[in-house]
Amino acid sequence: MNLPRRPITLALAGALLTAPLAMTAQAEEPAAVRFSVPPWPGVTVKTELASQLLNALGYESQSQEVGSTITYQALAQGELDAFLAAWLPAQQGMYDTAMQSDNPLVDLGTNVDGARLGFVVPTYVYDEGYTSAEDLCSEELRDKAGGTLYSIEVGSGTSELLAGMQDNGTYCLDEWRLSETSTTGMFSQAKASMDRDEWIVFYAWTPHWASIEYDIRFLDDPEDAWGPDGGRSDVISLVTSRFAEGNPNATRLLDQLVFSADDQSAMIYGFSYEERPPEEVALEWLRNNPERVKAFLEGVTTRDGEQDAWPVVQEALEIPDA
Repeated sequence: MNLPRRPITLALAGALLTAPLAMTAQAEEPAAVRFSVPPWPGVTVKTELASQLLNALGYESQSQEVGSTITYQALAQGELDAFLAAWLPAQQGMYDTAMQSDNPLVDLGTNVDGARLGFVVPTYVYDEGYTSAEDLCSEELRDKAGGTLYSIEVGSGTSELLAGMQDNGTYCLDEWRLSETSTTGMFSQAKASMDRDEWIVFYAWTPHWASIEYDIRFLDDPEDAWGPDGGRSDVISLVTSRFAEGNPNATRLLDQLVFSADDQSAMIYGFSYEERPPEEVALEWLRNNPERVKAFLEGVTTRDGEQDAWPVVQEALEIPDA
């Protein structure tokens, strides 16, 4: 599938215009690109894919596994350079704070088309007529699901959203117990319940391997509690202002990385569900999608500015012709 080309963001365009040399005759950029990689499968594979491209161009990519809260703090303090998993609106509070700081971040736009998050139920519950988050007010649904709604770890942006819904009584969430555990723990509980055909309500998102492996359905979100358009989400690429200004070539590449939700769900399935190494999953995707890779590299050069990126990457990673 060919995704539509995105125009360069205004922030990136500004960084390119203020660069001391044009892209065709750029000075050599600093070698290191420091990524934040929270322990989520999607950003793990996506960052590995970006790193393989950057490494082939002469950069040295470094990944630091930290949570989202620490990520924003580290970016603001210049301790990290890039983050490819700013989920909005789930991280809206952290994002807004970072954008209003003395060293605002550069928003490169969404890198996943079709992302969504919200409440889900097994299809056999959905087929019983429980199709909307408004149905969480149903006493029957609450009783059959054991009165517990399952989610991921405390301290995540999701945790903050759900706490706000409980405080406000949104979708009668104040009448539910909230079980917040690890992502692995939540999906393990979901699988165990569905294997027994038990009713369960939990938080989920796409892209994720669960959308491939589990027969689940999202509940409608008429109050847009998960964000505009019923939980449709933006997964934003962020870099620091200093990085964008000093690394216009690498920033252009990161700006042009865009995937469909199905693309990333397949990557997550390979890494998280099939337990294959992330470098293997990323390289497989790159080799299977030469036209997309070539589009990612449009206008990009090697770090020293002496060669166009596509032929160098194609040879280094053994990618077939586009």
